[in-house]
Amino acid sequence: MITRRALLSAAPAAALPLLYGQDSKPLTKATKTKFAANVEMWWRKLKFLDRIRAAHALGFPAIEFWPWRRKPIDEIAALTDKLGMAVAQFTGWGFSPGLNNPKNHDRFVKQVEAGCQVAKRLNCKMMTIVAGNDQKGMTQAQMHAHVIMGLKRAAPIAERHDVMLIVEPMNIRVDHKGHCLYGSAPTIAICRAVNSSHVKINWDLYHMQISEGDLCGRLREGKDQIGYIQIADHPGRTEPGTGEIHYPRVLREVWNLGYRGYVGVECRPSVKEEEAVKALAHAARW
Repeated sequence: MITRRALLSAAPAAALPLLYGQDSKPLTKATKTKFAANVEMWWRKLKFLDRIRAAHALGFPAIEFWPWRRKPIDEIAALTDKLGMAVAQFTGWGFSPGLNNPKNHDRFVKQVEAGCQVAKRLNCKMMTIVAGNDQKGMTQAQMHAHVIMGLKRAAPIAERHDVMLIVEPMNIRVDHKGHCLYGSAPTIAICRAVNSSHVKINWDLYHMQISEGDLCGRLREGKDQIGYIQIADHPGRTEPGTGEIHYPRVLREVWNLGYRGYVGVECRPSVKEEEAVKALAHAARW
């Protein structure tokens, strides 16, 4: 028998709503959290633009993605505009070359300028910035000081274009061994040192759970530096309800702290996407 997943992978874009059902948009019933589907990790068998259509078919109001280079930016902009969806954020500067090495700062500044132009085309207000992997011969304090230096150079560009640079700490226990920035405390310190309204934290709760736990307490401590929220459950980096994080409690805390932006769903669904979306809708109700 042809499976639903196989049929979806082979279907033309126009058939997506029929496959999911015209009225099967579980996220439209979520009364609080606005989720942005990470279209790098969801629907990976589909072509990139069809992933956006699939996200829309299930009720996602927004998408997010990784590096913008080699992406069909104008086509993404036209499609999201047609569907009434937002691009919540994309990656403006990745792991390499490291922002934590001053020899890369000139290139970083140019990349931020270019990324801001892309953000305007997408009507997007945020770009993720990654600090970089450990640099040989440098202490962590030195690397963090270099990150601050680079962000201070880029902050005026972000402010001028009204695009927020969101710095993402990773975890080094599971996914990113050898990365120089992990946990909320050093990231808060970096953003406070930069002291810009347009340099904040991409607060990925999956990474934070692995690095430090106490998710609600840490959020309260750094609430002034929250720029964006991402989620996935642990272990497995799958959808809420599959691991140890009680997301209804955590998302309620995020709401109570005053966060009203999109929450990026940067996870690998452990079940069919239409079933994983139901888990998101459940996590958004409390």
